[in-house]
Amino acid sequence: MTAAPPPQSTRARVLVPFAIVTLIWGSTWLVIRDQLGVVPPSWSVSYRFLVAGIALYAWSAIRREEGRIDARGLRFAAALGLAQFVLNFNFVYRAEQFITSGLVAVVFALLLVPNALFGRIFLGQRLGRQLIVGSAIAMAGVTLLFLYEVRSDPNGPGDSLTGIALTLCAILSASSANVMQGTATARAYPMLRTTAIAMLLGGAFDAAWAYATVGPPVIEWRAGYIAGILYLGLAASALAFPLYFGVIRIIGPAKSAYSSVIVPVIAMALSTAFEGYRWTPLAAGGAALAGVGLIIALTARRPNR
Repeated sequence: MTAAPPPQSTRARVLVPFAIVTLIWGSTWLVIRDQLGVVPPSWSVSYRFLVAGIALYAWSAIRREEGRIDARGLRFAAALGLAQFVLNFNFVYRAEQFITSGLVAVVFALLLVPNALFGRIFLGQRLGRQLIVGSAIAMAGVTLLFLYEVRSDPNGPGDSLTGIALTLCAILSASSANVMQGTATARAYPMLRTTAIAMLLGGAFDAAWAYATVGPPVIEWRAGYIAGILYLGLAASALAFPLYFGVIRIIGPAKSAYSSVIVPVIAMALSTAFEGYRWTPLAAGGAALAGVGLIIALTARRPNR
């Protein structure tokens, strides 16, 4: 007997936030790049998540989100904040000091791999045939994008390897946080408030690390920098992360990671509009394959669980 397709309401609960998150995160690479320079990355990360945590906590209070967070919930939020909002983003910001934002975005598409493996190991989520086929096609596209970015990267091979290694560390950190969202512990607590606390604790950890390693706070009172902090804090964090975590809880971390596959394509499209990026047959072919793989994987009849 053939399984019935998911209800339209379930599709909307996945596709709408998936589209919003992917579009927002596709634009963040340009903004992060603009944040580098005057302000040490650790301080930029801490500002971002302190802004995000305050905004999200206020929104949780306005919505009167039900549920309380006990000591166990605080420990969970602290672990989530450390993995997602401290390690992940400090690695990403530092990676962009060595390689282009496009190459960081492309390498980050590999998030699909640890998400699928960790989901299988820790959550018991099986990888269906359609997901595997879509993943293979998408990763072929990512490989083409990767080859193009490596060839066009103006930095030397030493810087490129350092930047890629930092990005891989960010991927493992982000994947750990993604899998945490699929656990029963995550579902036991109100998502908005838990995420807000994770952001606030993460921002505090970031600030402590920044103070210990680079000294007192530094801020650039340039309009573009302040606007970037607000955009990254409010849109790319306070809005996007709860949407993304909600998608993880519905379809699992493997499929959710497809946002990282399509994000480089959006980043390159925005770079075309704002930075004069020129598409080559290699880059265009990679983008097309990534899109085809995305469609194949996300149109599976049942979630991979």
